[in-house]
Amino acid sequence: MLPPRSRRLRVVAAALATAAVVSGCGALDLDPGRPAVEIPEGIPPGPGAPVPPIDVDAPGRSADLLAGWAEPLVDPTGIGRTALEAYGHAAAVMARSSPGCGLAWTTLAGIGRIESRHGTFGGSSVGPDGTATPPIRGVPLDGTAGNAEIADTDGGELDGDTVFDRAMGPMQFIPETWRKWGVDANGDGRADPDNLDDAALTAGRYLCARGGDLTAAEGWQAALMAYNLSGVYLRDVRDAASAYSVGARPS
Repeated sequence: MLPPRSRRLRVVAAALATAAVVSGCGALDLDPGRPAVEIPEGIPPGPGAPVPPIDVDAPGRSADLLAGWAEPLVDPTGIGRTALEAYGHAAAVMARSSPGCGLAWTTLAGIGRIESRHGTFGGSSVGPDGTATPPIRGVPLDGTAGNAEIADTDGGELDGDTVFDRAMGPMQFIPETWRKWGVDANGDGRADPDNLDDAALTAGRYLCARGGDLTAAEGWQAALMAYNLSGVYLRDVRDAASAYSVGARPS
């Protein structure tokens, strides 16, 4: 994707900087009336609630078939139902197309939290079709403030900037990467970086291609470092994904 720290929305990254370190075993106590939830240590993060079999080829937004699975997870994880459906659907599609990858929805959810708070960064919201509005755009990649310098590659067609590229959508893809990997996942006939269904499945394809077996620590780490070459980013995603794996909200 992009060089170290350049892909993340920095306000989001700063807000998440207090997450538990990857080598530790944290505990979340979000409700004084409930016992603390122990967050597993190590990588890869746990797979979380199993995604039930669905017909991923069903017409329209087949992620809707996961509504019953997603609903009980909304309150404990703090993830919107449509976003959960998108992550679960992407994992289901990848389980069929790349069975050796072992991509879990929790990893996609961890990335989604760090990148855009699951499509809600900056006042955006995710509609029933999975589209985040208003569109989420990163800062111009102009080489300042630790960002990479990437001159415009799409004439502003995708990211709205005709001078420099910007990361786009809930999973923060740059135009060049989106053109190569972007895929339609919600059945509307187009690959849209602002649609969380499309972006989650695109992220899944990219992660599996870069990491191979994501059930192995080496594969998971390789995939995340390809997505963003930053140890801090890897730790933050792991911490969020591990919390989701035990039905908890990241700190």
